[in-house]
Amino acid sequence: MADWLSYTPSDFLLFSARTYYRLFELYNRAIWPAQILALLLGLVILWRLHRGSLRQGVVMVILAAGWLWTAWVYHLEHYDTINWAARYFAIAFVIEAVLLIWTGVVRGQLSFRPYKDWTSRSGMGLFVFALVVQPLIVPLVGRDWTQTEILGVAPDPTVLATLGVLLTVDKRPPWGLMVIPLIWCALSGATLWTMGSPDAWVMPVVALSALGMAVYRLLSVRGQGRDSPINAQANNRSVT
Repeated sequence: MADWLSYTPSDFLLFSARTYYRLFELYNRAIWPAQILALLLGLVILWRLHRGSLRQGVVMVILAAGWLWTAWVYHLEHYDTINWAARYFAIAFVIEAVLLIWTGVVRGQLSFRPYKDWTSRSGMGLFVFALVVQPLIVPLVGRDWTQTEILGVAPDPTVLATLGVLLTVDKRPPWGLMVIPLIWCALSGATLWTMGSPDAWVMPVVALSALGMAVYRLLSVRGQGRDSPINAQANNRSVT
């Protein structure tokens, strides 16, 4: 028992921080110039959301493509070389991509209002953070530019961007689409914390913020439903 208590979380990590960051350097070199296309597609998403169209099939297709790319090219072809769990992460990312297409394109169940309220505007802000700010964190924490993580080709910004888009969905938050991104935020934060990375707090803090805003949105929708004219009339009839 005493031997087990002597272990720290880093003792169970399958790779070192240097190996992990070096992986991103090799990965970015291997996929270049896909990062440019990914950034352009991110700008397309931002433009489409800014236009305020209710149906955003294009946005969901681009997001799903980013999840599929990350599943295959990053997790299976690169991350799997240092972490055997990457193949299971890839399966989760494929499932999320399928859910995005099924819910947002095939069934067309998602309507987007990016400037409806403060939670929707926060979702837009989170997307901009994933697109522009998150890649800039790399040099700020002492890593080389070649290890930058880009939306659509790296897991963390892709996950945060997806959460941002889902927060702009009108009315009830799409909980089924948020489960995998929230779980990944926890896993990524735990990995970075174990490695002693100074930006380990970013993913879990953003995840908790997104979860809190989604819960607030749900409670607001329920409150509006109770205060609707139809329900008010029904309550008046029941009283009389």
